Amino acid sequence: MNLLRKASAYEAAMWNSLFRWVLRRPPSYPPGTQTFSYMGVVKPILIAFIVLSAVEVPIFDLIVSRLVPWSPARWIVLGLGVYGLIWMLGLFAMLRLRPHEMGEAGIRIRNGIGLDVTIPWTDIAAVHGRYRSLPSSKGVQIEHDDDGPIVNLGTGGQTSIDIILRRPSPLDLPKGPSEPTTRVRLYADDKDGFVAAARARLSALAPP
Repeated sequence: MNLLRKASAYEAAMWNSLFRWVLRRPPSYPPGTQTFSYMGVVKPILIAFIVLSAVEVPIFDLIVSRLVPWSPARWIVLGLGVYGLIWMLGLFAMLRLRPHEMGEAGIRIRNGIGLDVTIPWTDIAAVHGRYRSLPSSKGVQIEHDDDGPIVNLGTGGQTSIDIILRRPSPLDLPKGPSEPTTRVRLYADDKDGFVAAARARLSALAPP
């Protein structure tokens, strides 16, 4: 039942994002909020899948209409193909309209509807830029070393930002709270811009 609710929520978010993107209705943000995209590393792959899906729809329609004598099969295959194409467009829109956010509350790390984690500024000691490769393309990966757990919130098997926390703290991840950690890594397309903006906010909040 929980899986069904998650699937329904994902589907609803996909359609909502697609309509907002098509109608050019970007989300609104509190004053002073900065946004940072993370889809650059997966954008070429998504575009390739969208183009291939668009090409496959008429090809499969032609094949089924010629080879399958049962006429409803053509409409079933055509419907599934069109739905798959729309779904890929919706996924593209969902990633585009849900960027990372940097505002008064802190750094909000996102990945579509599947990940939404906010780290308050008071918990952040430092922010650094460094590209790293992850062992897989999973959005959430936990690794351990001698200094404890590291929470990787990557995109396309990569991270480009290291956030150092002041004290070990758990993160509210999709599958439940993480182990207390002092190191969080994420991916942002504009690594240097993200780091500069975060450091500027941390400096502004630092006591005189």
